[in-house]
Amino acid sequence: MSSCPSPTPVQPTPPPTPEALAYSLTLPAAPASPAVARAAARTILRTHGLQDVTDAAVQVVGELAASACRFTPTAEVYVSLRYREGALRVIVYDGHPRHTHPRLAAACEARRRADLRVLACVVRACGGDWGFGEAREPTGGTRMWAVLPRQGARAYAQAGHTHG
Repeated sequence: MSSCPSPTPVQPTPPPTPEALAYSLTLPAAPASPAVARAAARTILRTHGLQDVTDAAVQVVGELAASACRFTPTAEVYVSLRYREGALRVIVYDGHPRHTHPRLAAACEARRRADLRVLACVVRACGGDWGFGEAREPTGGTRMWAVLPRQGARAYAQAGHTHG
């Protein structure tokens, strides 16, 4: 006799759809983490039938994760992938706080903007939008984001852009 409950039969579930894509990852702020984030994004997008946005999305995820790992003074970064209203939304949080001194804040912002120049080119080519600013989390830090419209990301891939 076992006191464990008997297993319940597994119910068939419908295949994942783009609209059901909602994933979050917490990664160490380490040199290998951008590669892990890219691999996870590739798998997630293919699982949800979004192969057509993979090239652009994997590049964007890698760029945001790499920047977060370079800037954060904390041990972890947070990556979020969501598909809503025909667009993939990528958000990355790192622990780098906003500087209170205006010149230091401007210099830091310029460094982050320069760090994300490839991301800016990819997002622009997809007709999307991106940015960064102070995180609204209780722990503070920086929130970086990119929105990739599916049609624009599809055109990006069809134009022969391949990365990551």
